[in-house]
Amino acid sequence: MVRFFGKTNFNFIGPRWKFITFSAIVIVAGIVSFAIRGANWSIDFRGGLDMQVRFQQPLSDGQVRSALSGMEVGEVKTISSLGQPDEILIRLKVAENSAATEKQVLDKLTEAFPNNPVDIRNVDVVGPKVGAELRRQAVISAIVANLLLLIYISWRFRVEYALGGILALLHDVLITLAFISFFHVEFSLSVLAAILTLIGFSINDTIVVYDRIRENLKKLRQMRLGEIINLSVNETLSRTVITSLTVFLTVLVLFIFGGPVLRGFSFAMLVGVITGTYSSIFIAAPVVLEWAERQAIKGKKR
Repeated sequence: MVRFFGKTNFNFIGPRWKFITFSAIVIVAGIVSFAIRGANWSIDFRGGLDMQVRFQQPLSDGQVRSALSGMEVGEVKTISSLGQPDEILIRLKVAENSAATEKQVLDKLTEAFPNNPVDIRNVDVVGPKVGAELRRQAVISAIVANLLLLIYISWRFRVEYALGGILALLHDVLITLAFISFFHVEFSLSVLAAILTLIGFSINDTIVVYDRIRENLKKLRQMRLGEIINLSVNETLSRTVITSLTVFLTVLVLFIFGGPVLRGFSFAMLVGVITGTYSSIFIAAPVVLEWAERQAIKGKKR
């Protein structure tokens, strides 16, 4: 079997509270960022009208926004793609008549820039009720996924393993959402799909570590639990790194060359692959140890 590392003996369990504290700081910072800036919802979730236009001669966001004065414009920003001319995304609030709004935008741009032809590249329209329903379904899907995984891990392992696995999943989702907020990445259906994908990816890594812990508990009864967990993480480290690095490099290529449509998906996957690997080592396994130690203390008191 190909091994990325040789036989390692890193002390992952010893400084566990330092890593847990670091993760907690990032999560709190993400919550604060969301509270201050709000979520950058895509049209899928907020409703409205999105138009992507391309001018023959490049224009700035400010020029386009000035040309659309008098309309309820939410955002105007330039979208860049590798090897492609820049396009400008225009976001407007939900209109009663999307066709009329689209024509009004085109007329205003043509009037403001008569010598600079404009081409409409894409138009998306979503009603506010549909956006609200999609947000509700997104939350429900994430909760259901976590509950099903909790049931599965509890059945396959013990309760403390299930607790560690779910805390690791919540950690991955919250860290990924924090970085989405830090970089103000648009939260679209593709980003939601990436987060749900990461839930499955992360739990797969965690279960591999848990399986090795269970095997070593049967073979190495003379060792303390902390030593067994540390040994198990080291034994699975090569497999974890190879798997994560393969996925990371693939998604990195997608992030660089995939264009603006896949930018949110690939960004969430990049962050999630890193946090998923991190949480399997520094969150999921230490939770099992903490639970066992606390149960042992309670048993002594009794």
